[in-house]
Amino acid sequence: MASKQMKQMVHMNQGQGETSYARNSSIQTAEQKRMQPLIEAVTAELCSSTSTLVPGKMVIVDMGCSTGPNAVTLVSIAVKAVQDHCFQVQRPPPEVCLLLNDLPNNNFNTVVKSLVMLRQSNEHVVVTGITSGSFYERLYTSDSLHLVCSSNSLHWLSKAPEDLFRNLIPAYDMDKDAKCQRHRIVLEAYAKQFRKDFTNFLELRAKELVSKGRMVVSLVGRRSDVTATKFSYLSRTIYQILSVMVLEGVNDKEKFDSFYVPVYEPSSKEVREIIQEEGSFSIREMQVHDPTTDMNNALSTPSKFVNLLRALCEPILVQHFGDVMCEFLSAAERHWSLESNLLGPYAMLAISLAKA
Repeated sequence: MASKQMKQMVHMNQGQGETSYARNSSIQTAEQKRMQPLIEAVTAELCSSTSTLVPGKMVIVDMGCSTGPNAVTLVSIAVKAVQDHCFQVQRPPPEVCLLLNDLPNNNFNTVVKSLVMLRQSNEHVVVTGITSGSFYERLYTSDSLHLVCSSNSLHWLSKAPEDLFRNLIPAYDMDKDAKCQRHRIVLEAYAKQFRKDFTNFLELRAKELVSKGRMVVSLVGRRSDVTATKFSYLSRTIYQILSVMVLEGVNDKEKFDSFYVPVYEPSSKEVREIIQEEGSFSIREMQVHDPTTDMNNALSTPSKFVNLLRALCEPILVQHFGDVMCEFLSAAERHWSLESNLLGPYAMLAISLAKA
């Protein structure tokens, strides 16, 4: 039951307010801009392949689109790339179907409006639509998609690591000795869950993509020369703030021990190995970006720091702990002022894949 609830509740803070994802997604925006050349190159290849696009139709999907201004960015890049390539080769562009996907609790109201505007401004975009559901499940019919994009999503797990919640092992033990003893077990459980989820994602997309179909995905990871000795930045920060709340008596210890942030940041080596072992895709290009500048800008003040945490995690925090956000915000602001290094050796991974 816990894993089912976690799967349903992993969505960003909705609306257009100060703590919404729409107002606190500059890091994600920067990564989408970096993905643009990859999407443009892939789109040009697809348009040049007469066998792939016969009879002149293209279906493009963004999986994990979320909400706000970023929701239609990737499909907009792809549509423009289609138009530019066809203009250069003096050939009519194909009819384009654009589909956006995210979990059922995502706020699709503004997303739908953005899709309508995109369709109205592009005569070759014939169909637009929303597909509600987890991208760790089957979403589309066999051999129906030409291009799948996903940005800043695949580091979110389908659920908390089974080995931990089944055996009642806390992800972040407040006892220092116990934490040292269990730390490797915890990290390995998260790595195992990511491997299972990402393999499943690849298998499902291989069924849905046409022959020679393409994917361009990005996710938060770490450099391959960095050993996984710490939690992800997001997980570590959340756990540290919540542990202070427990010590101050404003958070329940039992609930804290049963809380698992469903995020794992893999190394580029891990991602490459999983893709190769699964076997449905070949890696055309893998880029590793240093997000330090983007992160420093997003975390430069206490209010930015707190708003980012709320935009990303408030739904799962409220679901698990109840009405604790006032106490969480106070502890988070103090954490920002005391923590000398909010970042870690992390990286943004962007990958261009071709169906084998």
